[in-house]
Formats: sequence, C-alpha cells, structure tokens
Amino acid sequence: MNVLLLTISLKNSMTTKPSKDLETFPNPQTARDFTIRFDIPEFTCLCPKTGQPDFATIKIEYVPAELCVELKSLKLYMWSFREEGAFHEAITNQILNDLVRAISPKFMRVRAEFYVRGGIYTHVTVEHRNPNWIAPEVVTLP
Repeated sequence: MNVLLLTISLKNSMTTKPSKDLETFPNPQTARDFTIRFDIPEFTCLCPKTGQPDFATIKIEYVPAELCVELKSLKLYMWSFREEGAFHEAITNQILNDLVRAISPKFMRVRAEFYVRGGIYTHVTVEHRNPNWIAPEVVTLP
C-alpha cells in the first residue's frame, strides 16, 4: 500500500507535463550566423503497427534567424510523443515542421537515429533552408 501511495503522490506532484508548445526567445546575435546543436538521446514514441515503444536519439542543428527555441519547452515537446504512434519518417518530418513553424530558422536539420527494430536501424534526416539564406563558406585551417 505504501508503494501505491508513493506512486499516486508522485503523479499528483509532477509540475511539468508533455506539451506541443514550443517557447522561443530572441536570438542574442542576429548579425552573426552560428549553429546550435541539440542531442536528445531519450526520445520515445510508439510503433503505429504494434504499439510497442520505439527509442531514438534526435539530433537537431540549426542556424537561428530572429528566434531560438527554449530548451525546457523542447524537452516537454519531445516528451509529448511518448504515447503517440508514428512511423519514423513521419515523426522526423513533424519535428522539423513544428520547429520551423515556431522559430523560422535560416537553416535546420533534424536527424532521428532509431534503435534497432527487427534487426534494422533506421536513420531519417530532414532539412529546411530559408531560400534567402546563403550558407557561409567553410573555413579549412592548416
């Protein structure tokens, strides 16, 4: 009975919940292109065919324009997929679409590296590029 009370107490005391709301803040350096990278190694969703959990590392990199995505809201956004069934390709594209809609970056790449299922690893990469943005030249140092 104590375990049950503890479980109920923990569920009632959680102050954060999954959310599809992505909060933003102003880019602190709009005059310079720079890259922000996130590695999210605990992403989970459900297989739409079996209902079993799928696990992935989501890698996001972007060059911000006017806005940046706030990390806590990104964490809650990623958490919101835990009970949703979706194919790997669909969920990776949805993440990109939602982030682009929230912050309109100059460039963004989302890579989902799903762990093995049925002996197959699935990696899905999707990109967005603002047509008015010109990528800086790569600098190769000696």
